[in-house]
Amino acid sequence: MKKTLLSLIISSSLLGCSSSISTPNVDQFSHYSGGKTMGDATTLYWYTERLNQSYTAADHVFSGDYGWYKTDYRWSEGEMRELIREGEQVRQDVGLVPYRIHVRFNVRGEAVYQQYRIDDKILPINEEQLNRYKLEAQSVSEVTKEFGREGLELIQGYWNGSSFKTCSGGKYDEIAFNQTLPGFVVNRLSAIDSYIAVLGKTRGNKVLVEELLMLDEDSHDCIARPDLIVEN
Repeated sequence: MKKTLLSLIISSSLLGCSSSISTPNVDQFSHYSGGKTMGDATTLYWYTERLNQSYTAADHVFSGDYGWYKTDYRWSEGEMRELIREGEQVRQDVGLVPYRIHVRFNVRGEAVYQQYRIDDKILPINEEQLNRYKLEAQSVSEVTKEFGREGLELIQGYWNGSSFKTCSGGKYDEIAFNQTLPGFVVNRLSAIDSYIAVLGKTRGNKVLVEELLMLDEDSHDCIARPDLIVEN
């Protein structure tokens, strides 16, 4: 009975702020989002198409003690044209240091501008790295569209023990997990106000959670889509 009650309590709360799923607006934009956890790394994704072509994308990767980064990608007429990445990475005997990468590509996919700054030093970017950045951008589009086909999206918000308020102001009364949660997570959700990010979907007044991505103090800010590229 207690287990059932706890399920209902947790179920009645976890919903979050959502990015719209593949719903074109009058300007023919389609928006996707999502996230996944692999090992110690958690990644949040955002992706936008215009007229069925890649337009913009972003990711925010958290790797625990190994650092973090966020990236803003931009396409033009379906071709990758620019990316900016900022974050922190581990350097031996130094610890976490800040870094920033900025690359622009021409219509043939060649890098016409590139800068890799780490801890106030400028380093070269080789062809292998440039190709990896392109593949990472492509991966954001593929992963988020697959989530969209399954009706899933990134949902963020705050659980206060009795209701869940999304980062965009929505409110839900029930949340259901499609995964077995560790006991300490269940206990925390039952007793402590929390920030939560999940991969899931909404149905009526309920949030269905495919994967719990992040759980933190309620002082944790909602994570905004990275916006690093300045439009000309």
